[in-house]
Amino acid sequence: MRRLLPLVLSLLFALSLNAQRLEVTGSRKAARTAGDVLLFAAPAAGIATTLALKDWQGLKQGALTAVTTVGTTYALKYLISKDRPDHSDDHSMPSMHTAITFTAATYIGRRYGWKWSIPAYAVSAYVAWSRVYGKKHDWWDVAAGAAIGTASALVFTRPRTRGPQLTLSPTPLPDGAFGFYATMTF
Repeated sequence: MRRLLPLVLSLLFALSLNAQRLEVTGSRKAARTAGDVLLFAAPAAGIATTLALKDWQGLKQGALTAVTTVGTTYALKYLISKDRPDHSDDHSMPSMHTAITFTAATYIGRRYGWKWSIPAYAVSAYVAWSRVYGKKHDWWDVAAGAAIGTASALVFTRPRTRGPQLTLSPTPLPDGAFGFYATMTF
């Protein structure tokens, strides 16, 4: 009996470890895979836009933003050491996928205008949702990732200037005629 007790205890321990591991199948696995693939969509769009416009200053700002986001997220993952919902490891907080996609979306919006960032934010929201639905993160993990990514881009990215801008506006003159008022911004 005494010899059997350690065997039974070790078997129960092994079973409890396997029971803690959450198997993700079906739609949850598909959403997780889609989120993994879309992780690259927003950063690729930001890099492609920056290179197409030959915006070298923007490229520097984007690189600094990306390095800050990834470094901060990695450091916090190992400092916080929070268990994932699927119990696969203890690096859940914050979500790297969400941080990266929100960095790219905020970079695009800040550098090139909010209208250009709408698709990137839609992709970022899907990636964040897929991480929670796929049981890789809790909602506060993705919220922290989104905050880190957004903050990094807001700190290091400046709106793109296109050089001097000339604006012509029609203006009524005192004698009833119309003229033009010109302004130049630098």
